[in-house]
Amino acid sequence: MRLGEFEIDLLSDGTFALDGGQMFGVVPKVLWQKKLPADERNRVRLGLNCLLIRAGRQNILVETGIGDKFDENFVDIFGIDHTTSLPTKLKQRGLEPGDIDIVINTHLHFDHCGWNTRRDGGNLIPTFPRARYFIQRGEWEHACHPTERDKASYVKDFFLAAEKQTEFLDGDSEIVPGVRVEVMPGHTRNMQCVRVESGGRQLYFISDLVPTAAHLRFPWIMSFDLYPMETLANKQKVLPLLAEQEAIVVFAHDSKTPWVRMIESDGKISTVPVE
Repeated sequence: MRLGEFEIDLLSDGTFALDGGQMFGVVPKVLWQKKLPADERNRVRLGLNCLLIRAGRQNILVETGIGDKFDENFVDIFGIDHTTSLPTKLKQRGLEPGDIDIVINTHLHFDHCGWNTRRDGGNLIPTFPRARYFIQRGEWEHACHPTERDKASYVKDFFLAAEKQTEFLDGDSEIVPGVRVEVMPGHTRNMQCVRVESGGRQLYFISDLVPTAAHLRFPWIMSFDLYPMETLANKQKVLPLLAEQEAIVVFAHDSKTPWVRMIESDGKISTVPVE
């Protein structure tokens, strides 16, 4: 789509699956399975959505999917389907890894930064050789030293080799004019969302604050979230503002409805399809 001065493309790195109970926390299965039906292993199918923002001569990539650096057991546990992949989608749009100027990771869980690096023989190197990678400093430090509770979410092979090209942020920041990151604690302490604004229109990559359209209700919060009450507070703050602005909201993990337009109708927040 065209958003003011920007061209926006939604790119998919395929799909994967996570336990439905983990995805919906305290919400009973009798409710959430109406939104996302579970398979025989109680997993729900999730998208691996990334954004390509063309800002003049600069190509900006938001998230890099799950990548390809894993074994058969990992594929089985997470039900990875790479019918499509991020490199393939970039190539279809006439882009090679060397054409990417900026990579923004909202956080460094393995399903958000998988293509930050790639294998080159026996070595790991940055996938995007010219790019500057942007991440919150606190998220990087936590990813390198996670807790027992969340260490399975971080795979250092997915991001560490790009350290020399990484620029560490300390709070909300403008990456280029019209593209800024906003820290939204909850899922992790330093997760950041991405706001794109141009021509009086707004688009918001909401990351795991609201991972799918099924999570728009305020109390529908994942059990993965380290700070669920902060997730709740940020949803209550951000979603009404996005509805007031009639912003386009991009979900990181919705495989069927990757983006919607937020609106306010009769005093309630609702969504309409993106034209």
